[in-house]
Amino acid sequence: MNRFPAIAHDLAGLWMMFAGTFALPLAWSLAVEDGIHMSFILAAAGSLVGGLALRLLTRGSKRELHPREGSLLVVLGWFSMTALAAIPFLIALPAMSFTDAFFEASSGLTTTGATVITGLEYLPQSLNIWRHALQWFGGMGIIVLAVAILPLLGVGGMQLFKAETPGPMKEGKLTPRVAQTARYLWLIYAALTAACIIALHLVGMNWFESVAHAFSALALGGFSTRDASIESFNSVGVEVVLGIFMMIAVTNFATHFSALRQRSLKPYFDDNEAYASWSLIIASGLILAFYLYSHEHLYPDFWLALRHALFNAVALGTSTGYASTDYAIWPIFGGMWILLLGCVASSAGSTGGGIKMIRALILLKQTRRELARIVHPKQVKPLAISGQPIPTKVIMAVLGFMLLYGVTITVLTFVMLATGLDFTSALTGVVSIVNNIGPALGMLGPSGNYAHLSDFQTWVLAIAMIAGRLELLTFAVIFTAAFWRR
Repeated sequence: MNRFPAIAHDLAGLWMMFAGTFALPLAWSLAVEDGIHMSFILAAAGSLVGGLALRLLTRGSKRELHPREGSLLVVLGWFSMTALAAIPFLIALPAMSFTDAFFEASSGLTTTGATVITGLEYLPQSLNIWRHALQWFGGMGIIVLAVAILPLLGVGGMQLFKAETPGPMKEGKLTPRVAQTARYLWLIYAALTAACIIALHLVGMNWFESVAHAFSALALGGFSTRDASIESFNSVGVEVVLGIFMMIAVTNFATHFSALRQRSLKPYFDDNEAYASWSLIIASGLILAFYLYSHEHLYPDFWLALRHALFNAVALGTSTGYASTDYAIWPIFGGMWILLLGCVASSAGSTGGGIKMIRALILLKQTRRELARIVHPKQVKPLAISGQPIPTKVIMAVLGFMLLYGVTITVLTFVMLATGLDFTSALTGVVSIVNNIGPALGMLGPSGNYAHLSDFQTWVLAIAMIAGRLELLTFAVIFTAAFWRR
């Protein structure tokens, strides 16, 4: 059975849906008259016409996809929609290469927040809105959005939902219908975004920058309208508002849904993963503050050290990537620690990147169980999180993921070293990109960006972003021989 026509049929639906995302920057461009509205019209037309043509060509192949076909559709969907998202950059910024445009679009959709653009303050407003809107759409997952819309076109979405939902715990559903689940999650997401926009405006941002930063904060993406990121605002109020909403967004949205449905805070107290994420991020911020203040007095008083340590611990720990100061000037321990936070601190089901806290908890509990088994070989003790036993197949999946994760980081670091990048930039850049964090250390730190990389280095990291966003396994499986066997 030829699977490609059926996959292409659903891929066409994704392109048609994606055409609607250009409406926001188009409307903004017309409203502020920045002169680049045609770039969004042409991009939308390309997405819509291309989708319609492909859908007509494959109209006889419509059927429910098998799970592995869903995985292939997810990968093809992310790469093709990234290419479509790059069109406005190519038209509005004629000097930008397709490599850089693809990287920027990929960084948006994957909520990584790395950029190759300098002079962000001077970009047309609507192009900046497009960058941030890409992160907002990618935050919950463009495929999850699709399962709420594509059923109207007769396309099923359960396989896509399972492939795209972050984290290892993918079996449960919040509501009986996957489309209804997606709608509820997006309603919560949109409501929190609106609240963040208003809060940012109240603490001094104009409406344009409030909208842009609310999009990237809830998506945990980290794009900013200024080269110096949040440091350029020098506002405690802005940092507090963004910090609060980043901590909300790093929590499993299923927990937000349950709390809203029960009209109770109890789901938050019952969520061990959320408790571990919040505790690790806040404790890290406090420890870093004492460390930075005592280390040759980098800051004149403890409260300033606390302000920057806590904000950057939240920003990097949630995998957002904002910066309120150039943490590259900190002792190497500080920069490496907050980068490590971004690898583990996000909850599954949140908009964050990294391996997810649930996997870290499972690994820690499994390690403790194995150590106990050495002392008591006959002991039988199930592994449980939040009172729920973890099936053996989930534990094995986590172990497999961590092996693939380690291999990916190692191989890509050596690839970047082979291209001539220095060790600090290569290692931290790969870690940051695979975990969808954004800024790294060395040449890729918060005071710089990714513009000086070669085309080859840029493509390697762009692909790594998408692989990381799809949590590696969904991406890697399509390269196995078993995947292509009938």
